[in-house]
Amino acid sequence: MKTTPFTDYHIAAGARMAEFAGYNMPIEFSGIADEHNTVRNAVGLFDVSHMGEIWVKGANALPFLQKVTSNDVAALYDGKAQYSCFPNGKGGIVDDLLVYRIDAQTYLLVVNASNIEKDWEHLCKFAPEFNITPGKELYNASDEIAQLAVQGPLAMKLVQKLCPEPIEDMEYYTFKKTEIAGIKDAILSITGYTGSGGCEIYVANEDAPKLWEAIWKAGEEFGLKNIGLGARDTLRLEMGFCLYGNDLDDTTSPIEAGLGWITKFVDNKDFVDRAYMEAQKAEGVKRKLVGFEMIDRGIPRHGYEIGDADGNIIGVVTSGTQAPGLKKAIGMAYVAAGHSKVGTEIYVIVRGKAIKAQIVKMPFK
Repeated sequence: MKTTPFTDYHIAAGARMAEFAGYNMPIEFSGIADEHNTVRNAVGLFDVSHMGEIWVKGANALPFLQKVTSNDVAALYDGKAQYSCFPNGKGGIVDDLLVYRIDAQTYLLVVNASNIEKDWEHLCKFAPEFNITPGKELYNASDEIAQLAVQGPLAMKLVQKLCPEPIEDMEYYTFKKTEIAGIKDAILSITGYTGSGGCEIYVANEDAPKLWEAIWKAGEEFGLKNIGLGARDTLRLEMGFCLYGNDLDDTTSPIEAGLGWITKFVDNKDFVDRAYMEAQKAEGVKRKLVGFEMIDRGIPRHGYEIGDADGNIIGVVTSGTQAPGLKKAIGMAYVAAGHSKVGTEIYVIVRGKAIKAQIVKMPFK
């Protein structure tokens, strides 16, 4: 199993550790509900160093990214980030990702830990078409970069103590190279996966201990706590944010997943699967990703079937939990398009029993 630069700190803090995407990662520290509520009400620290980072550079970086991603990379400016996905050429998704524009010829892609090698191979397949050389203009830096996410309503006040320039008013989906805790050229971004505000900090592995110690010293007055992957999942699910491997995969299209907003059919962007996705948008899809909350008692889990009032199977749960912040059971599911309207009653099949639920808008409330 791989480790992050912070693994020893997690073990020393008494984390429940487990394998995730090939890494030894903390699942929980004080308990998922406590960690969840800490992020919603104060500030929590996530080790997300397992995420992948891939650089794309050179004169052909933009046309290359316009080909392999669904969103319009040309709309970015220096210091702007964008959520996107890699269409797989078969109507599905290789991965979802963030695209950071450093400058007109330099971009950073942040991808899911479980898909680093798959993403790399996918990008290398298209690289020759744009005279991009893997290992040169296309570079996998995933094993060289540490990343911490400081999340919650007090997060930016905490991180401001470590920065010589103002950062509290940074806009959502922007980033900057700045000094943090005396570390030059750290990347500070405002993207978030919790819906509670905060930032992500990228530094070289060798600077990770210095960053860790500085954040904990600065965080004392704010009640900073460690947060594991368990609470990361409940936080993102309450917001209706997709998780690759659950709500997105090689068989789901971004149109089905409600990600039409990151699928841009603009001029001069002949991206992978464009024609297929344009047809889906024009003709409609057979299934849609929806949010639902349980009416009857029961907790939905990934893979549970969804039925209608007549007992017909109409879909499958992709994510589900007892939401700590909402104190009710919620989930996401792909259902037949005819059953996807908000307010529709559906039934989650839990151990052979049909448990009533209702489709609701996301984020959950």
